[in-house]
Amino acid sequence: MARTYASADRVGRDELLDFVRPRHRGTLVTRRRDGSPQMSPVAVAADDSAVVISSRETAIKVKNLQRDNRASLCLLNDRFFGAWAQVEGPAEVVTLPAAMDALVAYYRQISGEHPDWDEYRDAMRQQNKSLIRVTVEQWGPVATGGFPPELADV
Repeated sequence: MARTYASADRVGRDELLDFVRPRHRGTLVTRRRDGSPQMSPVAVAADDSAVVISSRETAIKVKNLQRDNRASLCLLNDRFFGAWAQVEGPAEVVTLPAAMDALVAYYRQISGEHPDWDEYRDAMRQQNKSLIRVTVEQWGPVATGGFPPELADV
């Protein structure tokens, strides 16, 4: 069986957002009142300048971000193993009605066209949805696991 070697490819912000667009799994880290981390599994998408996440306005992650807007994300491959990246930056919580168009764009990126957009918009209002926008200020390389690269010639 052929070995898979670890990699760590440094990319620019636009390349990082391109990496996010077809991948929709991640873990969002916010900070509790005492400063300790609070982690949430999330579905992610990307707009032109940020990683975006849909949430209920009453969710703990939203409350945490409204108090302390620092956010970190571990962006994962849909198979879990494979390429991944870490992102950090300030998060903005956009609430309804201002968030509606962005929530539609978020859905389209993750799931494609909805069979009934009026029904979707009603559901977003009923669930009191908001959109979290994490501005990418720092990020690590797009990495993969595997054997250490120095073993490639062994």
